[in-house]
Amino acid sequence: MRARPLAATVLSVAIGLTPMRPFGQQPAPSPVFRSGRDLVSVDVTVRDRSGNITKGLTAADFEVREDGRPQDVLTVSFEEVVDKPAVAPPVDLLAGVSEKVADNSATTTQPVPLAPDALAGRRLIVLVFDTASMQPEDVQHAIDAANKYVDTQMSAADLVAVTTVGSMLDVLTDFTGDKTKVSAALNRLAATDGTAVADAAAATAATDEDQAAATDAATADTTELDLFNNDIRLRALKTLAEALGPVEQKKSILYFSAGMERNGQDNQVELRAAINAAVRANVSIYAVDTRGLQAVVPGGGASQASGRGQSLFSGRGVAQQFDRLAATQDTLVSLSADTGGQAFTDTNDFGEAFTRVQHDTSGYYLVGYSSSNPVKDGRFRRIQVRVKRDAARVDARAGYYAERDFAHTANSDREAALQEQLFASVSSTDIPVIVGGGWFRLAADRYYVPVSVAVPGSAVPVATQAAKASLDVLGAVRDEQGRPVGRFRQTVQLPSGTGPTLAGKQVLYQTGVVLPPGRFSVKVVVRENATGKVGSFEAALSVPELKQSPVKVSSVVLSTQLQPFPGNARTENPLVRDGVQLLPNLTRVVSRDQKMYFYYEVYDPATTAGAPPEVQTSLTFYRKKVKVLETPVVLRAQVDAVDRHASVFQFEVPADQFAPGLYTCQINIIDKVSGKFLFPRLTFYVRPPQSTAQAGQSPVPIG
Repeated sequence: MRARPLAATVLSVAIGLTPMRPFGQQPAPSPVFRSGRDLVSVDVTVRDRSGNITKGLTAADFEVREDGRPQDVLTVSFEEVVDKPAVAPPVDLLAGVSEKVADNSATTTQPVPLAPDALAGRRLIVLVFDTASMQPEDVQHAIDAANKYVDTQMSAADLVAVTTVGSMLDVLTDFTGDKTKVSAALNRLAATDGTAVADAAAATAATDEDQAAATDAATADTTELDLFNNDIRLRALKTLAEALGPVEQKKSILYFSAGMERNGQDNQVELRAAINAAVRANVSIYAVDTRGLQAVVPGGGASQASGRGQSLFSGRGVAQQFDRLAATQDTLVSLSADTGGQAFTDTNDFGEAFTRVQHDTSGYYLVGYSSSNPVKDGRFRRIQVRVKRDAARVDARAGYYAERDFAHTANSDREAALQEQLFASVSSTDIPVIVGGGWFRLAADRYYVPVSVAVPGSAVPVATQAAKASLDVLGAVRDEQGRPVGRFRQTVQLPSGTGPTLAGKQVLYQTGVVLPPGRFSVKVVVRENATGKVGSFEAALSVPELKQSPVKVSSVVLSTQLQPFPGNARTENPLVRDGVQLLPNLTRVVSRDQKMYFYYEVYDPATTAGAPPEVQTSLTFYRKKVKVLETPVVLRAQVDAVDRHASVFQFEVPADQFAPGLYTCQINIIDKVSGKFLFPRLTFYVRPPQSTAQAGQSPVPIG
């Protein structure tokens, strides 16, 4: 136990003493001490051997343990949903959730106080339509299933809210038991709302520009981080769960999605944060794969080219198709299983999902206890619930994560808290963070992997113009066995006076590690030191083995900013050349008043009979399937980096040649000597120019 300072001990004694007063003087008002207790609520379903709900249990029948320690059960109430003849009035619970998803901050609108019996005996269901992942036919299938539920299954006890998730969370209707209002909200959706394939027609350029110009800069810089990953959808589920937290009963979210594929740029921490928020709020997620029953066609469907050679008949291509399908359903299954719900995949009957929700919320106990552990350390606390009577099955959540208090954390303990966030399975996501990597070959078994971290400037609070802001950055790279192979730690100091100019910018931190070929994972924890908010990002990191590649090419870096690099500083970073460092654009969102720099390297170009190599390359830009620009072909007949045996290519393309919208850049690489070729691609978004105070990024020197 850490000894307390002597001054603190003396002070506590002085507070405990009562001074003497002269005779006849009126006594001073007695001090009033107030205390509060945080109640932990757990919804428990108790069934007998026949599967029926066991009723009539009291607090004496339950035994609750937290981390193995017995807890005092304070409240036990049995919640039973029965059909009510009267239609319930609309309930305003989701006010302000759209703004919270947009700026990733605390909800500014407080929930409307409810009468004790306002929601008693009612079933709260949120219908979430993920239009960003669904094709038009998927949206229509989900709408038809929801309308059928409203017409045939929705009972008088059901309170239903309808929301959509695209580029933001949109509440079409708050909780209501009126079937007419729910049907009207569903009818506002249409098959054309499915935007799984972005509409990038040139005719929409003017509309895109007007809409983007009207977007607030502080919101835009946060949205850019989520454009090419699933964070916005996971954050929407997290926000809905937090909004339903004050309601002391079990809630359900029916999440209609066409899968959520996790790629290298997705944040694994956001997934775990969404699950944890749902667990804390007693919200169960029921994910529905709107693609329905799918058949894997050998060689792929008619919408794509078939395999060449023996790949069509080897079975490897079919196995990869199954793997891709399973990968898109894995996140849906995790969201459901970890929150006490169920995932519905490979089925065309979506009515089963509605039936399961009504069955799971028909009757349950709400058990409340005050934890005997008051420490706000952010650790996971395991809950065990047992019924003293004979029961066939007791279902309850496995535990919860305690809150963490930064203001009362000593300076000596803050570093330990940062370390705990790095190793925690569910880290905080109070501020948005994105991490990007790449690979550049140094030798046959050594690759330089640049690691870049970006934080939107709007997430860094600055009290006054003269105040300084700082960010603590801690990261680790691990191999497939979880062993650490790289680590970085730095406190980034922002100069005073940058507060008013941070909105619309990004704070960028860059470092790098040297790794062999293989599969790794990178996790970064960022904490701003004004309020102690923490953001985390975790993603897979793959370093390929280039020996079997037809053309050995590094990762392609898109940059919009160059930064001077000290000429006497030694670095293995290939992005540093001639005293200039190329800063990767992690969000891949480019302003029209910026220049785009595309950088990549080609290793071991083929040669014959002592003749120089001949590597031919160019860039082709597409908007959907329409080619809008192609650069002149560049022929490199030399090796630029002798130590890496690499031919270096860097293209400069002004962004004002593109109308606002989504584009795909195809890098055409042809080795004329060997006759082999490669065509890697990357996607980026062009937005209208902003003012000088808002455009660009705020770079931070390498740590």
